[in-house]
Amino acid sequence: MDATHLHLILTHFPIVGTIIGIGILTYGLFAKNDDIKKVALVTFILMAILTIPVFLTGEEAEETVEHITGVSEQLIENHEELAEKAIWLMGLLGVLSVINLFAIIKNLSFANKMSLITLVVSLGTFGVFAKVGNEGGKIRHSEIRTNNVNNNNEIFNGGEHEEDNDD
Repeated sequence: MDATHLHLILTHFPIVGTIIGIGILTYGLFAKNDDIKKVALVTFILMAILTIPVFLTGEEAEETVEHITGVSEQLIENHEELAEKAIWLMGLLGVLSVINLFAIIKNLSFANKMSLITLVVSLGTFGVFAKVGNEGGKIRHSEIRTNNVNNNNEIFNGGEHEEDNDD
């Protein structure tokens, strides 16, 4: 397995794991259950750690696809620039989660406020990572590019433009 394959396999985890953590943390806050909050925080910490190999394998994945016909350098650049911002946000979420976990374990007075702050940051992190994933998907999946209506018509009409189809 090469770095490109690893990138493609792992890239979904930070997105899916973060939304799962959001659901768990939200439930833990409403239920006022520290054990459930801890599960969410550990989930965020794991996603932050898992994001590191996803980010580090991105460069090799770029090298693999940048010379393939139909792959846009601009799409790769958009994905890469957003990923650079996203990893910092995920790092922040991971650090907040560690602090929050410590605050809950030690029963510190600011633990509930910290959980709310962590929830807000996790929502933002999820939003940015969903955008990163969407931008990454556009690199090889022309069917999700918004400005690609004519290409989609060619795909569905066997390569012919809709106006050229005289059948």
